[in-house]
Amino acid sequence: MKPKLFYGWIVVWAAFVCMLVIFGCAYSFAAFFQSFATEFSAQRADVALVFGLSGLLYFMLGAPSGMLADRFGPRATCTAGMIVLAVGLFCASYAQSLQLIYLAYGLGIGLGVALVYTPAMGAVLPWFVARRGLASGIASSGIASSGIGAGTLLIPVAAAALISATDWRNGMRMMALAVALIGLTSAWLMEKNPARRGLGPDGAPPAESSRSAAHSAMSGLTLREALSTARFWWLFASIFACAPTMFTPFAHIAVHAQDLGISNATAVSLVGLIGIGSLIGRFGIGALADRLGRIRTLIMLECLLAGTYLLWWGAPGYGVLATFALTFGLCYGGIVSLLPPICMDLFGGRAVSGVIGVQYSAAAVGNLAGPVAAGAAFDLYGSYTPVMIGCAISSALAITACWRLLRITRDLQTL
Repeated sequence: MKPKLFYGWIVVWAAFVCMLVIFGCAYSFAAFFQSFATEFSAQRADVALVFGLSGLLYFMLGAPSGMLADRFGPRATCTAGMIVLAVGLFCASYAQSLQLIYLAYGLGIGLGVALVYTPAMGAVLPWFVARRGLASGIASSGIASSGIGAGTLLIPVAAAALISATDWRNGMRMMALAVALIGLTSAWLMEKNPARRGLGPDGAPPAESSRSAAHSAMSGLTLREALSTARFWWLFASIFACAPTMFTPFAHIAVHAQDLGISNATAVSLVGLIGIGSLIGRFGIGALADRLGRIRTLIMLECLLAGTYLLWWGAPGYGVLATFALTFGLCYGGIVSLLPPICMDLFGGRAVSGVIGVQYSAAAVGNLAGPVAAGAAFDLYGSYTPVMIGCAISSALAITACWRLLRITRDLQTL
């Protein structure tokens, strides 16, 4: 008899909350940007380095955290990540220099997100086959990305309100408490293998569960085997090239809005608008790509992502910036929600967390270089135009790599 409540959906929504917490905290950096600059008399490139370092860490450490999850399970790794994240935020609230912010915030966010992100996403995928894109989209809608989704919609705006009501230090401490309470609860619900509950993908009946669950969770390539394929490296190249375009706005859109005379709370709301767009992208694009093809959809989103920068470049005020934020968020959310199921399609579930982790390490350099270069460009030229040109070039390279991936995988029906 098929269970009334398929546990796969519990895993999906637990992953949703995990993503909401970790990337909501990561992208609340926009709310703290001006506070850090004022408190420590720092230039924009120096402050942006805080965001860049945390992103570098959680993308570079995605591979080892994914391998840890493949060995010890997502519950253990996600729980550890939430603890590290809460401790990092709490320690950063007492920092007396920007260097200590680098250490506490950068290390705490970076390591904490790494230990939660790929294990949580890897836990979702084996539970679904027919609705994998939709399930991944729901789970990742708490990202960041990501960042975005629900976390990027809610937490940065809440952080800005807390800063206005008290100060940035108390706001960060309250975030640490929320991570400890909400994050740890959601992490405890993580589980990867449906067979342990006598289930198969998509809630298959018990009579079918052993074979189908084992196939979903254990079939496919090992990480070593995946690394030896050309399709792995074309996907890696696409992520690597697209990363500067994907992450620069998270650090700079709010402070740019303040340059135009927009208040801090209203400027930070642009990150929330990115979150709204991302929610649409994660829910809508994932389900749509299940029908149209995930790699083809990824190419379309990368093209549109590059085009959104024209809105930012020419924005005279809040209205156009808001349009940019919504459109950018839709593209970003769609891209992030597509990557895990693409990995599952291409390489199977045997080492999916490790594969996703290595793929996301491709974004590490772009997450660091994009925001820091944007800050350096502004400090030097008083403009973000040079970085926007660089992002356009990077986007073109990403689209080319993704098109090559499509060509070598066109014989696979799932793509």
